[in-house]
Amino acid sequence: MSLLRQPILLLSRSSGVKKVVSTLPVTSGIVTGYVPGETTDAAVGATAALVDDGLAVTLDFLGEDTLDVARADATVAAYVELLKALGRRGLARHAEVSVKLSAIGQALPDVGDRVALENARVICRAARNAGTTVTLDMEDHTTTDRTLAVLRDLRKDFPETGAVLQAYLHRTEADCRALAHEGSRVRLCKGAYNEPDEVAFTDRIDVDKSYVRCLKVLLAGEGYPMIATHDPRMIAIAGSLASRYGRSQGSYEFQMLYGIRPDEQRRLATSGERVRVYVPYGGEWYGYLVRRLAERPQNLTFFLRSLISKK
Repeated sequence: MSLLRQPILLLSRSSGVKKVVSTLPVTSGIVTGYVPGETTDAAVGATAALVDDGLAVTLDFLGEDTLDVARADATVAAYVELLKALGRRGLARHAEVSVKLSAIGQALPDVGDRVALENARVICRAARNAGTTVTLDMEDHTTTDRTLAVLRDLRKDFPETGAVLQAYLHRTEADCRALAHEGSRVRLCKGAYNEPDEVAFTDRIDVDKSYVRCLKVLLAGEGYPMIATHDPRMIAIAGSLASRYGRSQGSYEFQMLYGIRPDEQRRLATSGERVRVYVPYGGEWYGYLVRRLAERPQNLTFFLRSLISKK
């Protein structure tokens, strides 16, 4: 299956294949299994259902690498609309938003960092008005320092703003130490970008070891760790480390993707753990969907069979 992963990822750039996929019975089911819809109403509806199940939510309006000011502005407007809708429905205390800086202007030439910071401020203000918070998603390693710089500026006025760190980067243990302070919220994930050996661990075992080292730093610190993993071993290790460092349930949380291990999400929540589900939505769902399919061989098989039968 690994030989098929790269060709399938290339499909993420094809609008024609997207149109075919979205109309097929099997793949339509897969779409809604990972992305609840393209509209604010769909995102809010999915949030309400998850909250009813005892889960918290973080919402991502899909899109990245924006090179157009109007598109960046539209993304900001979408977040503001979403936050107002969450507030009206009384869901804001259970749901925050995740924002990629490249989606709100960071990739714009010359002015990207300034525009991204200004736009992030607008979203943070809307989140605070709604009664919730923002977490800045992390992207490839070339943007890590710039993203952390924006985070520092944002936290001057919005100290509740969360950060994301990726355990497969060599630098991340040190970044965890810098961010494991009181009031800091840090989501730790393994990392999903194709990074060079010079900056990242590429062996799965080395990534896992780094993840555990970073977990120890965050759980021993004074901040609020957000443990983003679907790996049963990492979940068990995190629970053991939380006990070792005297962490009570609710002083940290687990995070998982929408549609991935939903039974485990509910099991953890029922056991008293705080669990937050990452819910992506919006018109740019296709690339996200293909990445998820490439990670799960059984879904990739359904996807390929559906495309072949359509022909």
